[in-house]
Amino acid sequence: MSENKDQKFVYDFTEGNRDLKDLLGGKGANLAEMTNLGLPVPPGFTITTEACKVYLESGSAPAALRDEVSAHLAALESKMGKKLGQSDDPLLVSVRSGAKFSMPGMMDTVLNIGLSDESVTGLASQAGDERFAWDSYRRLIQMFGKTVLGVEGELFEDALDEAKAAKKVTVDTDLDAADLKKLVKVFKKIVSKEAGREFPQDAREQMDLAVEAVFNSWNTDRAKLYRRQERIPSDLGTAVNICSMVFGNLGPDSGTGVAFTRDPASGHAGVYGDYLQNAQGEDVVAGIRNTVPLADLEAIDKASYDQLMTIMTTLETHYKDLCDIEFTIERGQLWMLQTRVGKRTAGAAFRIATQLVDQGLIDEAEALQRVSGHQLAQLMFPRFDEGAKTTLLGRGIAASPGAAVGKAVFDSYTAVKWSRSGEKVILIRRETNPDDLDGMIASEGILTSRGGKTSHAAVVARGMGKTCVCGAEELDVDTKRRRMTVGDTVIEEGDVVSIDGSTGKVYLGEVPVVPSPVVEYFEGRMHAGADDADELVAAVHRIMAYADRVRRLRVRANADNAEDALRARRFGAQGIGLCRTEHMFLGERREMVERLILADTDGERDEALRALLPLQKKDFTELFEAMDGLPVTVRLLDPPLHEFLPDITELSVRVALAESRKDANENDLRLLQAVHKLHEQNPMLGLRGVRLGLVIPGLFAMQVRAIAEAAAERKNAKGDPRVEIMIPLVGTVQELEIVREEADTVIAEVEATTGTTLKLSIGTMIELPRAALTAAQIAEAAQFFSFGTNDLTQTVWGFSRDDVEASFFTAYLEKGIFGVSPFETIDKDGVGSLVRYAVEQGRATRPDLKLGVCGEHGGDPESVHFFHEVGLDYVSCSPFRIPVARLEAGRAAAEAKGSDSR
Repeated sequence: MSENKDQKFVYDFTEGNRDLKDLLGGKGANLAEMTNLGLPVPPGFTITTEACKVYLESGSAPAALRDEVSAHLAALESKMGKKLGQSDDPLLVSVRSGAKFSMPGMMDTVLNIGLSDESVTGLASQAGDERFAWDSYRRLIQMFGKTVLGVEGELFEDALDEAKAAKKVTVDTDLDAADLKKLVKVFKKIVSKEAGREFPQDAREQMDLAVEAVFNSWNTDRAKLYRRQERIPSDLGTAVNICSMVFGNLGPDSGTGVAFTRDPASGHAGVYGDYLQNAQGEDVVAGIRNTVPLADLEAIDKASYDQLMTIMTTLETHYKDLCDIEFTIERGQLWMLQTRVGKRTAGAAFRIATQLVDQGLIDEAEALQRVSGHQLAQLMFPRFDEGAKTTLLGRGIAASPGAAVGKAVFDSYTAVKWSRSGEKVILIRRETNPDDLDGMIASEGILTSRGGKTSHAAVVARGMGKTCVCGAEELDVDTKRRRMTVGDTVIEEGDVVSIDGSTGKVYLGEVPVVPSPVVEYFEGRMHAGADDADELVAAVHRIMAYADRVRRLRVRANADNAEDALRARRFGAQGIGLCRTEHMFLGERREMVERLILADTDGERDEALRALLPLQKKDFTELFEAMDGLPVTVRLLDPPLHEFLPDITELSVRVALAESRKDANENDLRLLQAVHKLHEQNPMLGLRGVRLGLVIPGLFAMQVRAIAEAAAERKNAKGDPRVEIMIPLVGTVQELEIVREEADTVIAEVEATTGTTLKLSIGTMIELPRAALTAAQIAEAAQFFSFGTNDLTQTVWGFSRDDVEASFFTAYLEKGIFGVSPFETIDKDGVGSLVRYAVEQGRATRPDLKLGVCGEHGGDPESVHFFHEVGLDYVSCSPFRIPVARLEAGRAAAEAKGSDSR
């Protein structure tokens, strides 16, 4: 972006508010909001995301930025009564990232900026604590070396471990000032050797380099991967927060912690969080020292605890949501370092939304916006069978729920490698850090022996919906030897383990799973009651009921038989949007299809069709009974005929072997000739869909007759069949007109024979670009359109789905060409533009044209919002995605209503 000379790039905490997240990032906006609320926030200022964008595009900071930072730094020094880096009583600051959307641990932070060989003695004198000063200095060198100068972090960690081993202690707090002075020298040597320069002694240079490092961290591999995973736009940039330091490592009356206004794992009210005495903030989230529960703070420092509880209530009431809070206590003085709307598990999201409605903080429409289809899908995952025999290895903190089973792996590289080979894995670490993100994404679940509910592993896992157990202290994790030991039991890499993120239990081997209570609720086998599962079901029920009341889009199912149709109906389907008749031609009926394909005369072909007719009719009779009173869209035969014949290679070998034995089967020879005749280089663009109906006389007529006779029987039995016949792969209105004329003739014959008046709609799938572009013409012959977005995506992009997803989609996702696969979420700019155009043109011709979608995009949350926006009447998806589509259809309607009212 171009730099505007009048643009303001720096804001004091007193100048912003929470509505400026685009400009100040989430952290900066919320620091400003807490300052406005009069809460104890250390003074500081924020460099905007606009400055970051200029830096990333031009390679240098805006020309005006240095002077603006100098002016705000001078004001901060005046307010604090000390200067950055002065030798006798230095002002120290933190430099922290803060994007619009929370990206925990993905970008960089440097604490204690301003310390040097000179100022460290001044800090020691002023604080009256030499150990504290040298501990702060070694932290600065370690963080600065890794974050700013690119030194491998393990070099510092190994040196720290060696210092503890030499002193024969296990925690860093047992190192005294003399030990830390020696460690500072070691750290400085590491920097000099690895970075090729000395650790900078000038405080302003430290700050400026740290700001650049934060800007650069926006485009680290881990940050880009996280954004792709969470679908965060890549062009937002990060703000930088420069905040005067407060110290939690000043002794036992100091400390640092993270708190939640209610449990992010369950949603229950209470005191939730972690506290660590004599520590700085990164110690808590890094999980390198095990914390104590936040409730223990009441006994440690009751005054600070009481003040924190009051502030937590203030923040939750003000934000009207679960708040995630970071704080530091410096010698009994409480300071608020951050707040944000906290990440939560799927179950917690539903519980909290309904709790806040009951408290009068939000209304039902807002509660609906607080949950998502992705979260509902997570709640439908299976859970462990409580009645199964298990071998318990240990128990940790239930950080993110779910039932995860997989082979133990001890590093991210192996997790990714094994996962790509089709293995299910559990990533086991002492604690995770941002470099483990690849492995966390690839794993079924994450298990750590250190850390709590606010550790990196817990926070990131909750955000991704991954099962996670943290702080399982009984487990001795040895990543170098690639094993985990629990008592006498040794778990080697590759051994199967099971982790329960709802209870924190860790099991040896595979534990069987059972259906989720939410699935049991949707299937009518469970009702809201008193226990925890029933409480969750009650919350889901309330929000789903509201979503169903407000949604405009109807939700149908893709189902091909009565069993799937009945399940879909239990899940809330309002009809069948796609019945694929080709599935009815498989199994025992394949031989009949072979007879049809091998027919040499009209008589043989008619005989084959007559044999198929009663079987097709029986299929439709069962389906129409299951969905009585609801619309059923039946798609006539779509795939190439060769799919119903034997594989060409297998058949060729069989015939060749038979000929060598001189006992060749005449039917096999005819089959082989037919397979060769029907073979196509690109069958997806060949003889299929409407083209089959036009070149094989009687094929579509047989299917239409079966549909019409089944509907007539249902109607004569006092049923209410509502049938729609869909012609696939139409590219021109003439194709549709010819097939429709034949269908109308057949339907009229059935009506005359049965004495029944049938109201069968005839429409088409819009799955070719030409169909979308000529929708105005096609609508003259169609009573409905159903967008086949799977094929439309293939034909718009020029992709063969089965080939490209396995060959280059991974590279496209990694390079950022795709934010998400266009087969998963609809490509709004390309495919979506054709859908929008076809909707407008189709309805211009036929205002009452019914419009739906039957590709799997119909169950994708983001795509459902798009289909609502363009004016479709319904979406159709697989039965298990119906609740997700219902919820998102409600959210889309509520969101649109909210936008209109604004």
